[in-house]
Amino acid sequence: MRRVMAAAMVGMLGWMNPMMAAAQQAHGSPQQTGDSTFTLKVNTNIVLTNVVVRDKKTGEVVKGLKASDFTIYEDKKEQKIATFDYENVDDAAVLNEKKTAGGKVSIADMLEHNFAASPEDLKDHRLMVLFFDLSSMQDEDIDRAVDAATNYVNKQMQPADLVAMVSMSTGLSLDQDFTSDKAALLKVLAKYNGDDETGFANGGTGTTDGTSDDTTAFAADDTEFNSLNTDRELFAIRAIAKSLERVDQHKSMLYFSGGLTRNGIENQASLRAATNEASKANMAIYTVDSRGLQALPPVGDASKGSLRGNSAYSGGAATAQLASNYQSQETLGTLAADTGGKFFSDSNDFGPAFQQVQKDTEAYYILGFHSTNKREDGSYRHLTVKIDRPDVKLEYRPGYYAPADFMHQKTEDRELALTEQMRSDLPATDVAVYLQALYFRANTGQNLFYIPVSLLVPGSQIPFVKNGDRDKGSIDIMGRVTKSVGNGAHGEGDMVTVGNVRDTVKLALDQSQQVKRKNIQYSTGFTLAPGRYHLKFVVRENQTGNMGSFETDIEVPDWKKVPLKLSSVVIASQRTPNEAKNPQSPLVRDGVEWVPNVAHVFRQDQHLYFLYEVYDPTKAKGAPEPAAAPGMLRREGGPVHVLTSIEFLNGGTKVYETPEVTAETINDPQRDAVAFQFDVPLTTLKPGTYICQVNVIDDAGGSFTFPRMAVRVMPPVAAVPAPAAATTGGMR
Repeated sequence: MRRVMAAAMVGMLGWMNPMMAAAQQAHGSPQQTGDSTFTLKVNTNIVLTNVVVRDKKTGEVVKGLKASDFTIYEDKKEQKIATFDYENVDDAAVLNEKKTAGGKVSIADMLEHNFAASPEDLKDHRLMVLFFDLSSMQDEDIDRAVDAATNYVNKQMQPADLVAMVSMSTGLSLDQDFTSDKAALLKVLAKYNGDDETGFANGGTGTTDGTSDDTTAFAADDTEFNSLNTDRELFAIRAIAKSLERVDQHKSMLYFSGGLTRNGIENQASLRAATNEASKANMAIYTVDSRGLQALPPVGDASKGSLRGNSAYSGGAATAQLASNYQSQETLGTLAADTGGKFFSDSNDFGPAFQQVQKDTEAYYILGFHSTNKREDGSYRHLTVKIDRPDVKLEYRPGYYAPADFMHQKTEDRELALTEQMRSDLPATDVAVYLQALYFRANTGQNLFYIPVSLLVPGSQIPFVKNGDRDKGSIDIMGRVTKSVGNGAHGEGDMVTVGNVRDTVKLALDQSQQVKRKNIQYSTGFTLAPGRYHLKFVVRENQTGNMGSFETDIEVPDWKKVPLKLSSVVIASQRTPNEAKNPQSPLVRDGVEWVPNVAHVFRQDQHLYFLYEVYDPTKAKGAPEPAAAPGMLRREGGPVHVLTSIEFLNGGTKVYETPEVTAETINDPQRDAVAFQFDVPLTTLKPGTYICQVNVIDDAGGSFTFPRMAVRVMPPVAAVPAPAAATTGGMR
């Protein structure tokens, strides 16, 4: 169940933070603060491009040029060169491997700015990443790629080469940091073999025509799986590029793959994100089709049965094979072309790929400029580099994609941005978000709990657009519940997702509601077993794309040895009609939904509603069995005797207490619970901060509990005298 409403909490935003902290402390779920380390996120808009200048006749690299010798254009408009550098592998100094890769700090640590030596030590070195996509390659493809890499390390690798090994099977793994140690690289290569092939190759599309006749009439449609698999591989490339974007030197990735197939526009956002990140990281991708030279017989090879249908005789089967092979190579070619690399296919000799990387990075100039086109429209911008010498030829990437602001992002890009923020360790703070998680037991006999979650966003954070007499806006909400499972290398388990929420909420409110002075509250819930969980929500308003996040640890109790089992105490200032039948949420009962007051801030002219449940109360001995109410089950074993009241403390002094209520029957047999509801008019309390104590005593069992929480009472918006009403309390 998910509901959104404007909570009437006018003029109370200034008190939200202290009350929120107090409320969370009372419920035992403080926001995770981590250590005292602060992270500063800085975005720069400098465009870097590498230029190789060669003599037209000899092909030799032309050295000794200056920034004034170059002119760079973006979409035919001249740009001012802001940075200029020259890299030459012949000038590379030998790195102290004992101090870097062989010691406490690796060269990869240097790339993360944990420098073991001066960062200038990386100058004039060739940085290469060998990426083996084991998930897309067959056994023989892996062996072919490994043999080529082994030959490179043994015979072609130069002193200036720093090589890293990355592989992906069920997950992305950094197998070797950047190093020039050949023995270490060969040791890693020896681990790659056909056993790592994980079978993530593309499946069928649901049609039986042209498929092998294996006595089954069913052909699975794996189109969606194919799209997800392609996204997975592109995200891996993006992650590698992002980890290297802070290094000025040119990087080269050799990507060994058994093919990468796009499905229409399904993978367009992932492909664009991968190429953009590679461009920002100044990394060229050299893609290698590890399938090598392939024979595509019209009726299939000897490992397949005869084909269904007539496609083997009409040429359809051969056409389909060629089209499928082309599609799997087209994406690899796009990755290479858009990043300044090259694509190698239809050859069993992968040695030229390594030679091409070495040739392209033996000596090059790095030009940087700040684009005069400040629009963040995500468009492709063509680059042209010129030099006033007719005897040379230039090699450089043809262009790049400009960053896109929220208004210019496509739907896929917007969804990707939301997912990235969910995965990020850095919180989003552009939109204020407050969260409260409660717990109630699910049905009797199940060791499960329903966790109502209330998300609060101040209305002032949402830029509404006026449309007639109504204000309109929308927010995207993404939530995730994770749990640590198993033990890792440092005693930490793997985080497994156990619950997800993804919703888009459209808001259309009357201007008279003054939404900017109120709050937007979103309600959802999860069913969880006892244990410790991590809860994170990301909210984005869809006018400017600003996002906010909130995350906290929650503890779902294990009541096996607890004498008195009490749910969370819900305090609310609103109850809204909800006629849902058999609602999952315990906050919906008797046709009314309780809206938790997340901030615990109230006005004097409001009512304070309480809701809580006591589970499995002790049976009272010797007492007569009370009559069950019409339509309500009688609890087997006898009556109960539970007493409760609520008192308000100010400065350690009790200033108000509700009349005591006694429960003698189970009134919620589905959860074997006694449910209590109270209605406290706040006209009896003066403005100020109070400690609210809920007294619960199981008289038959001799157990008790007294949970506390902070509440803030504010003066009414309009001083309208209201008659004092008697406090009401009782069971549902």
